[in-house]
Order: sequence, then C-alpha cells, then structure tokens
Amino acid sequence: MQGKHLYEYAVIRFVPRVEREEFINVGIILFSKRTKFIKARYLVDEKRQLFFLLNWIWIRCMPVSGCSIISAPARKKEGRLQHWIFRSRFRWLTAVRSSSLQTSRPHPGFSSDLEATFEQLFTELVL
Repeated sequence: MQGKHLYEYAVIRFVPRVEREEFINVGIILFSKRTKFIKARYLVDEKRQLFFLLNWIWIRCMPVSGCSIISAPARKKEGRLQHWIFRSRFRWLTAVRSSSLQTSRPHPGFSSDLEATFEQLFTELVL
C-alpha cells in the first residue's frame, strides 16, 4: 500500500424533517490526517430541494459556515478557527446532531490521489 493515504469522508445531508429521517445528500467532507488534506463541497440543487419545501436562506448559509471552518489555515495564534488542527475540524463538522443539516458517520478508505477520490465521491453520492 505504498503511496496510498488513509482518508475519512462524511456525506453532508439536508434533513428537512428530522423526525421522519428523510434526507438529501448535499455535500462531501474528505479528510486525511497524514497529508493534512481536508476539503468540502456542497451543491444546492433547487429542483431536488423544492420537493422538500426548503427554507432557502437557512440551507444556503449553513454549508458556507462549515466550508469556512475547513478552509481556514492551520496556524497558531491567529484566531479561534485558525488554531484548530485539521482532525479537530473534521470531528466537529461530523459530530452527530439533531438538526436539519447533518453528516453521515465517517467512512474510511485508502487513496493515492485524494483530489480524484474526492471528485469521485462527490459525483457518486451527491450529483
């Protein structure tokens, strides 16, 4: 397995009615501790979301705040988000919640090209 990196990913889900446990996959978060790789992407598909009669403003704002946490550089002494190590960011974003925006449990895998794996997972699970 030389050249392959262990990674974890979680699917970002929109759950319009938590009590019914119905959801739409809206994004992916992929994380690799060894390579310090963390990336997230979401897609707001209005046709699919109209089916669930969404609150448009709320669903558009929530994923943006999560992506801001992911893209903040891991630096010390520059603010609250910046000092979080990559693993802490991933664990915080994938914590179990009872809200309308949730993530799946993390799933592990091995990849030699994390960018390509991210694109493949996004295409398979979100599009």
